[in-house]
Amino acid sequence: MKQAELLEQISTLNADYIGPILALLLLGTGLFFTFRLGFVPRYVWYGLRRLFGKDGSGKANKHDGMSPFQALATSIAAQVGTGNIVGVSTALVAGGPGALFWLWVSSLVGMSTNFAEAILGQLYKTSKDGHVVGGPAYYIRNGLGSKVLAGIFAIFLILALGVMGIMVQANSIVDALANVAPDNINKFYIGGALAILVVSVLSGGITRIASFAEKVVPFMAGIFLLGCFIFIGYHISNLPSVLGEVFRYAFTPWAPVGGVLGATVMSAMRYGVSRGLFSNEAGLGSTPHAHAIARVSNPYEQGLVALIGICVDILVCTATALVILLSGVLTSHPELQGVAISQFAFNSLFGHAGNLFIAIALLFFAFSTIIGWYFFAAQNVRYLFGERMVWPYRIVVMAVTFIASVLQVKLVWELADTFNFFLVIPNVIALIYLSNKVKAEVGKMKNQMK
Repeated sequence: MKQAELLEQISTLNADYIGPILALLLLGTGLFFTFRLGFVPRYVWYGLRRLFGKDGSGKANKHDGMSPFQALATSIAAQVGTGNIVGVSTALVAGGPGALFWLWVSSLVGMSTNFAEAILGQLYKTSKDGHVVGGPAYYIRNGLGSKVLAGIFAIFLILALGVMGIMVQANSIVDALANVAPDNINKFYIGGALAILVVSVLSGGITRIASFAEKVVPFMAGIFLLGCFIFIGYHISNLPSVLGEVFRYAFTPWAPVGGVLGATVMSAMRYGVSRGLFSNEAGLGSTPHAHAIARVSNPYEQGLVALIGICVDILVCTATALVILLSGVLTSHPELQGVAISQFAFNSLFGHAGNLFIAIALLFFAFSTIIGWYFFAAQNVRYLFGERMVWPYRIVVMAVTFIASVLQVKLVWELADTFNFFLVIPNVIALIYLSNKVKAEVGKMKNQMK
């Protein structure tokens, strides 16, 4: 079978079956925890207080783990990525302005799932080969009592995020830089420089990764949001009407003038919900690897901190969406797809500098995602093979980072999406089975608040 035919078949499988099933499964899990735990998003303020309290900072080391802030920054490094630009654009094209409303809804629901994952990560963390470790593989094995499902989860996370996902992110960086670099610069050299930069961060272990995350993540999110806020401020007079469209077309079909195919309410809901859930990774089982090794007195404390990661993701997605909607690109240039939509939107105000801004944003977003996904995968390498295989895995990451720079990786991305299915199933089973443990921690939290 040719690669083009395989790509088409897997793309169809993801779009028609796996994507909708995963969205429904993740949404259902989020609703379950939202009702069972009593609307978790109302505790965001307590998460902020915990994050910036006296115990929220500190240095990381392999024996004790990270500070709550470093764990959150590592989590956000994975959550906030190219999907916040490309994925949001795709959702608006397919679902219309109403998709943003449903993205908000799914993100609020996802907070409850992420809260539960962080708590379970803390409850079942342990020490292995001198490293504090944790994540779904550990609460699946020790909480659910299934070594088989834990092994399945670990294998597919390494493949989906730690290899294929990293290839896609590396390819996005090289393409973005090649588009703004002089024509005589070969992607070969960009990929080589990127691979060296990646391994220089990874070779420092948890200490350097945590230091990188706590410094770079706030900077990258802040710069991107600043650019978005400048754009929104310039078009502030149109903001009320755009927000009106977001709410109106969440419940009525979108049929814009200009020859663009309209979007039904169902398509707005489908693409908004799936974009929100896949952007914040709630239920995927990725971010609990970081939250599990935070130094906290009570598991629920890191659950509260985890809520802030979803808030940051919502903010970045919303800012991107408002820039696109305010620019009018959806109706004026219906032929544009993916990152080109965001580039056109920023170019309409900043000129060619808009291209450079998006390229830099993609560079930071994708690079931080590589670091975050490596860290999550490394936890599962330790789970399966022990510390001796972590260094060889770093060499693999450097190699795939370089290889991806000169390849077309659409097939790899589709395979990664397919493999996500094998992450979600065992993780969701464990989350539901262990929900009483999470509920008990919420009880302790409420008593402490009183």
